[in-house]
Amino acid sequence: MKMRKGILLTISSLALIPVLLLSGCGAKGGTSNAPVEKVENGSEEVSDINAYSDFQEEAAHSVSESEVNPSGLIAEYDYSSSYGMKREEEGDKIRSYLTGKLVDKSIGERRPVAIMLNNIEEAQPMSGTSMADILYECVVEGSLTRMMGIFENYDDLKKIGSVRSCRNYFVYYALEFDAIYCHYGQSAYAMPLLEQDFVDNLSGLSSEGDTVFYRTTDRVAPHNAYASAKGIKKGIEIKGYDQNYSSGYKGKFTFARDNEIIVPDSDDAYKATHVEPGYLINKPWFDYNEDDGKYYRFEYGEEQIDGENKEQLAVDNIILQYSSWEVVDEKGYLGFDCHSGGKMTYITHGMARDGTWIRFDGDTGSVRYFDNTGKEIVMNQGKTWVLIIQDTMGDKVVIR
Repeated sequence: MKMRKGILLTISSLALIPVLLLSGCGAKGGTSNAPVEKVENGSEEVSDINAYSDFQEEAAHSVSESEVNPSGLIAEYDYSSSYGMKREEEGDKIRSYLTGKLVDKSIGERRPVAIMLNNIEEAQPMSGTSMADILYECVVEGSLTRMMGIFENYDDLKKIGSVRSCRNYFVYYALEFDAIYCHYGQSAYAMPLLEQDFVDNLSGLSSEGDTVFYRTTDRVAPHNAYASAKGIKKGIEIKGYDQNYSSGYKGKFTFARDNEIIVPDSDDAYKATHVEPGYLINKPWFDYNEDDGKYYRFEYGEEQIDGENKEQLAVDNIILQYSSWEVVDEKGYLGFDCHSGGKMTYITHGMARDGTWIRFDGDTGSVRYFDNTGKEIVMNQGKTWVLIIQDTMGDKVVIR
């Protein structure tokens, strides 16, 4: 993998922003005999209930709004950064925060939902995943990966999942989209975060759980819990959550214009038609299809499909987001830095570029992505897969 070293983010007249380096514990990879996942109720015993909050407090060194003037962010290709800017509207259409495409206002002005997805082999195929506009993937205990789908238009979905439990870092990823976070269970470490007034969540273990989620008989628990659009909407109503984006939401991506495709061609761009993020258990990869410009997903040795429509999962953009991390306790619970920044690789249309990421505006803000010169990366319109990579596992990544 081609990786630039010693990258620092430069934004207009700002001083260089240092990338926080935590002393990762180098958790060992699992074997083919993946551990059995349990149903969590948030009350399991832990050696130190403050272990995760102590880790997060150390890691959370974000750039505050007072330090960054949106007009100071410079994007590539003479684009204006979307940071905090009013979205384009055309009649009853508005520019999507998630894909950059024009969508009906009834969809584009509504907050998305972020749903935790079970990615162990026994839970394949998942349902509804082809309708996610953004997919996050990150390892949890035992080197298994868990996924989270960000759904803008989920109205027709009757089966989404199976749904699994919360991890603290996924909450922070969901907050980047002002999303309503949906999960079935949580660890004890997650409870303090989920109880914050800025986290709107629907839990399978809360009073609204039986409304939002249901169990099927074709799989054993915990792999048989699913959400439906009808249940999610009713749960949001029960909880009284705001259904439209916050007036203070500033967005996450700067997208290319309609009918414009950006193929990275700078001196630091390199070929990327095959991508392996290096996860040890599911061993996923993506192959680029030049005919439609999409990256198709494989894992566990075969195509990863949506069980409802049999479509193979495919995206227009891939982001490898390298994060410092720690093993928080003796049970292997992981902590990821979601705030202070690190290296990243943006992959689209058969090419890749390295750069950096940093989160603006604290816990409720969003990560933005920058090239090696400090300009904000312009994303192609469409779906995106964000792969969180342990920064000590970069040697496992393959891009060719």
